[in-house]
Amino acid sequence: MEENRTMEQTTPAYPDGALEHLRAADPVLARLIDEYGLVVRERDRPPFYALMSAIVGQQISVKAAAAIMARLLALFPAGRQVGPAELAEVSIEQLRAVGLSAAKAAYMHDLASKVAGGQVNLEQLPGLDDEAAIGVLTSVKGIGRWTAEMFLIFSLGRLDVLAVDDLGLRAGIRLAYGMDELPKAAAIRALAEPWRPYRTIATFYFWHHLHNMPLSY
Repeated sequence: MEENRTMEQTTPAYPDGALEHLRAADPVLARLIDEYGLVVRERDRPPFYALMSAIVGQQISVKAAAAIMARLLALFPAGRQVGPAELAEVSIEQLRAVGLSAAKAAYMHDLASKVAGGQVNLEQLPGLDDEAAIGVLTSVKGIGRWTAEMFLIFSLGRLDVLAVDDLGLRAGIRLAYGMDELPKAAAIRALAEPWRPYRTIATFYFWHHLHNMPLSY
């Protein structure tokens, strides 16, 4: 997950009335909003870079992912502006040499191939609804629903995404509501129904709450 940050209440981060809606919808969220003020996350990551980064970061620590991503980007003169054609020219051996597993190296080539070939049209994704965009993204090997949902949040800026399998969200909800166990997907969906159409924003508050707790938690 991203490092959280807070901003002044005057920042036009969300639609008018969004926080008021969440306050009225859920007393727990009302408490978190009052406690933390305006909590926002970066929501404009470059799409192709974001998908590369998502593949790199699967099942490894944030620190390890950052190191591998830095070595990977160093292969390209354009750095963060690398595109599918440039990525496709990097051999599996080169991708393995920067620290990617054989599977992730194959995923990178599949991503490059499908974006370059138009099967995954990143320019059209903003015009698709959430489920349609997830369907397109998950056609790439190595990109599952959770990765697609994070893309919707952090690259497309969607405000009503509920990633029920996200461990940080589950842990944040458990902590905020004083639950004995991590909530299941069905319970999260039911709990989050009143948060619509701002379930992404609610998620930011639970992530923030989790990260602001003492380390003993």
